[in-house]
Amino acid sequence: MNKWIGLSLVTVMALGLNACNKEPNPEETKANAAVQAAKIAYEKQIKKERGDRIDRLMTPTGWLSLVGMHWIEVGTTRVGHGDDNGTKLAVGPARIGMLTLTKDGKITLQPEHGTPLTIDGKPLSGPAHLVSDADGGEPTVIGFNDGNASFIVIKRGDRYALRVRDAFASTRSNFPGLDYFPISKDYRFQATFIPHEKGKKIEIMNVLGMVEQMDNPGEVVFTKDGREYHLDAVDEGDGRLFLIFADRTSGHESYPSARFLYAANPGGKGNTVVDFNLAYNPPCAFTNFSTCPTPPLQNRLDLRVEAGEKKPRTHP
Repeated sequence: MNKWIGLSLVTVMALGLNACNKEPNPEETKANAAVQAAKIAYEKQIKKERGDRIDRLMTPTGWLSLVGMHWIEVGTTRVGHGDDNGTKLAVGPARIGMLTLTKDGKITLQPEHGTPLTIDGKPLSGPAHLVSDADGGEPTVIGFNDGNASFIVIKRGDRYALRVRDAFASTRSNFPGLDYFPISKDYRFQATFIPHEKGKKIEIMNVLGMVEQMDNPGEVVFTKDGREYHLDAVDEGDGRLFLIFADRTSGHESYPSARFLYAANPGGKGNTVVDFNLAYNPPCAFTNFSTCPTPPLQNRLDLRVEAGEKKPRTHP
């Protein structure tokens, strides 16, 4: 064997033995452990928030309990489960009472004699004024079926409707669960908040084709793979930034019309976090009795957001 080749082999073997015997750098070991601990803590937090989300869906008054949405016109209609009602509900006593809507938007219920009803959890014995979800505060809840079913009045555009819930709805009792993209910090962004002038509105169309003017406090801007993306935010009244978006996974891995996401109020700092791992499906992904908003054109991202909830599983 050529002596130079022999020496080269000896040198390579010696270097290999040295590498095997080399002690790990304590600082590197510490840094790696910190990174792994942060990753585990982050994933734990995301899973907790996802669990909380499922808990909210599964409550007796959550979105999975919806069993009806009935538009009501100006005038009086009899409400109940019986076939002789002008507004026939999918659940409840044969007759609940007479519902009246006036031209100026006042809504009253004259309960059917002998039908046990509650109003906001208390027994209802006489005529009652009903507050809709557009009147500020919580809408009036009319309960029946021993408290397992109820309705409220909602307003969409210039129209009113009864939204009916049933704790025993099949969508709730047979809920198949949720699927997700893998948790990845690649879809968690430090975003810049660009405020709009105070009082600015944005037109948001819901799945029924109705257009509503919603408060538009500003937009968030984030960068992915060197490209800048913008999302207009909506303020629902709690100070958080509500983001309605679609992306290149919509209609494929994720729900077609939209996904939703909240970001914290940036305050005076001008920045917030946009974490798509917390993106979730709108109520209309689970029920036909909701009126979900759809993304404005500028919130349709030319980006595959492979994070958050995937489209719902098929209901059994």
